Amino acid sequence: MGCFLGIDIGTSGTKTLLIDEAGKILAEATATYGTSHPKPLWSEQDPQLWWDATVATVRKTVRAAKVKPADVRAIGLSGQMHGSVFLDKNDQVLRPALLWNDQRTAAECDEIERLAGGRSELIRMVANPALTGFTAPKILWLRNREPKKFDKTRKILLPKDDVRRRMTGDYVTDVSDASGMLLLDVARRDWSTELLGKLGLDRDLFARCCESEEVTGNLTAAAAKELGLTTDCVVVGGAGDCAANALGTGVVRSGVLSTSIGTSGIMFVHSDEVQIDPQGRLHTFCHAVRGKWHMMGVSLTGGGALEWFVRNFCAEVGNPKDRGTAYKILNAEADAVPPGSEGLFFLPYLAGERTPHADPDARGSLVGLTLKHGRGHVVRAIMEGVTFAMRDSLEIIQGMGVPVKQIRASGGGSRSPLWRQMQADVFGQAAVTINAEQGPAYGVALLAAVGAGAYRSIEEACDATIKVVDKTPTRKKAKEAYDRAFPEFQQLYRSLAADFKRISALTD
Repeated sequence: MGCFLGIDIGTSGTKTLLIDEAGKILAEATATYGTSHPKPLWSEQDPQLWWDATVATVRKTVRAAKVKPADVRAIGLSGQMHGSVFLDKNDQVLRPALLWNDQRTAAECDEIERLAGGRSELIRMVANPALTGFTAPKILWLRNREPKKFDKTRKILLPKDDVRRRMTGDYVTDVSDASGMLLLDVARRDWSTELLGKLGLDRDLFARCCESEEVTGNLTAAAAKELGLTTDCVVVGGAGDCAANALGTGVVRSGVLSTSIGTSGIMFVHSDEVQIDPQGRLHTFCHAVRGKWHMMGVSLTGGGALEWFVRNFCAEVGNPKDRGTAYKILNAEADAVPPGSEGLFFLPYLAGERTPHADPDARGSLVGLTLKHGRGHVVRAIMEGVTFAMRDSLEIIQGMGVPVKQIRASGGGSRSPLWRQMQADVFGQAAVTINAEQGPAYGVALLAAVGAGAYRSIEEACDATIKVVDKTPTRKKAKEAYDRAFPEFQQLYRSLAADFKRISALTD
């Protein structure tokens, strides 16, 4: 019996797991690393961190599973989207990668829209507007601000695809991840030669596009030795982390929406056809399901907002050697506070915001503090603010007439009973959880199984392995409280948007 690796190269760490042909997880491992913030709202990482973490977790996982290297037949790769790896002619990294939550490229976004002939023309070509997190503005930033490094650049890869390069020696990306570069003709599932021409970018700078279950190459002898595997092991296209998480939660058919509260907050819905928000508030990307698409709303700071609060203000809570105890204590304090946090609101825009505001200058804010409020109120307000921000995306999706028959909660937030209940109450629809909790890594492990022939399609793989195991119903009174509070949450951003821009100018 063969087995299959799923590797998710995330923002805070890399997770690797191994499954058998029935989808059972045999072992898993995680390695963490840091992010550099050279200036406010800048976010960078050294790509070597990803490879080191990949090697460490693959070796640990295979050893823990007690399988032979030859038993590992295929690898699926997932990774943080939009990051930019700039390579010279010798495949040497020219500078740290700019990450998805980096906000330095507002001027380049304006430049892209101007060169494209306007926002509507840009959306026509690549289905999305220019946003600071996307890859294309990062490329223009390098050309504008570090021209000597741009002149040396011969390939531009996404994070997971740089790991693939080290594995197979090939420059390949899948269409779900490539969609987030703002350079893909999403309808045709290939690079937009029209936009590349307008931006003055050579197509040879970019990897070959493939579908997510497609085999892209075998491990080289050097990579196989370093990973502790064999050269018979193949690597499939994989997927960007959001599409991979959707596979890992079984969102492969119309009517199913997944919520993911990890570092960011994601609302992801499957679509059998290309559907585009003409205002560009939602992303329309290729799905990791062959010939399908998805729409996605992204709140840049999801669970990361609570992690930020715990790290900076709750060092004395719980066991310092086990931060999980801090979250349990703080969840209990928040659970004792009524829905609506007694008039306390949190805007979770700690890294700017994407959906629906597309505002790199947006800032995190606590509004409505009184002497009545304590730590539990603040924790609950943070969780509610993140969930409200995700409801912004849900309302756009439903406003476009996209059916949402079932909401599947995933990510770290789904493991909190309080946050699951909050989602059901804020979204006004029951939230279900599934038997697979590993998200992106599990999704691309299934893709690896499909690529190796264990399943005929990713739909078949999901049907065989992923089941709903729990349901959190909506509570009527809590829903009513949140329905009253949500318009106030939306109004707060509108009231503060101009102030945010002035505050941002103070730090330039």
